[in-house]
Amino acid sequence: MTKPTKDEQQILDWLTGQRGAMLALLETLVNTDSGSYDKAGVDAVGAHIRAFLDSQGIVSEIAPDTKFGDAVSATVGHDSNRGSNRPILLMGHRDTVFPKGEPTRRPFKIEGSRAYGPGVSDMKSGLVMNCFILAALKKFGGAPAPVTALFTGDEEIGSPFSREVIERFARPARAVFNSEPGRGPGIAVTGRKGGVFMRFAITGKAAHSGANFEAGISAINELAHKTLALHALSDPGNGITLNVGVVSGGQTVNTVAPWAKGEVDLRFITFDQRKATMEKVEAIMAKSFMPGTTAKLEISGEFLPMVETTDNKSLFEHYADGIRELGNEPSSIFTGGCADSGFASATGAPTICGVGPVGGKGHTPEEFMEVDTLVPRTQALALAILRLRM
Repeated sequence: MTKPTKDEQQILDWLTGQRGAMLALLETLVNTDSGSYDKAGVDAVGAHIRAFLDSQGIVSEIAPDTKFGDAVSATVGHDSNRGSNRPILLMGHRDTVFPKGEPTRRPFKIEGSRAYGPGVSDMKSGLVMNCFILAALKKFGGAPAPVTALFTGDEEIGSPFSREVIERFARPARAVFNSEPGRGPGIAVTGRKGGVFMRFAITGKAAHSGANFEAGISAINELAHKTLALHALSDPGNGITLNVGVVSGGQTVNTVAPWAKGEVDLRFITFDQRKATMEKVEAIMAKSFMPGTTAKLEISGEFLPMVETTDNKSLFEHYADGIRELGNEPSSIFTGGCADSGFASATGAPTICGVGPVGGKGHTPEEFMEVDTLVPRTQALALAILRLRM
């Protein structure tokens, strides 16, 4: 096990002393509304991040979008005489799943060893971590390559704007670290499922449900048949699941339903699984279980899988050395959740995910972050960056 050098130790010590400042920035970010469709709120979080970076002498840039939150990026350690030096990329998203006003209803708080609030672990604490790593490298130097942090704004809905931005930043990167919440003090993610989010709409025929029942064609009945058929495609043992999570339809209780609609979540491990399953989904949509109905399917969002490649596993082993030095036993996991790390990994860049502070119960009012992991997880990532000589 390698001991920190003098230069590394000064960064570790500085980060130790920043705990209060890190929690203060986290409170500001958590208490700022930033649901995925709230562009103004997501951009307000971006403004807080840019203000912090500016206070550290770090210049940031914006890739703007008219509908979703702008992408914010900042780079430190760049030497114009070493332009061919491949960068190290840190990633994180500013958006949350919560409705407008959620921070007012339950603002940031610390109780015991845990911090609470909307997005506290997924993933505003990871954003804070990336901010302070840039600040440390700006202050002390030592990175073997330019280090870029990318703060996007639409991950929770499949990154419809940010996907292209992520791929552009990841393509030349020598390594990518996505600071999604950690699952334990020594745990990082080396593989994730891909996901396809779909909507389908069914058209039937209205009729009076008492006087003219047989003249109607129920779109709701068709939706029920399609829902059961879609769920039957699930093969959890091989990592394939389909969930119809949202449905609606009908006109009135005494009318045969002329319309219905649903939303489907498909999860998969390999691209071959996606192709085969989507062909079956499309066949279900083309089939009329209730003759006379029609259906239309559209993909509303998609995540690529983060495949457990040799490069990803090697990057984890490199990261694991710092985890051991800081007193935790490292381990890697595969998870069914999707993330932007799949887009980065698919470009061929070595990528690991879940390197952020440890947290849990994301997307719920009970979401939390383990406060005592904020600094150590930041230090572990800093060591991995400082020692990345590949």
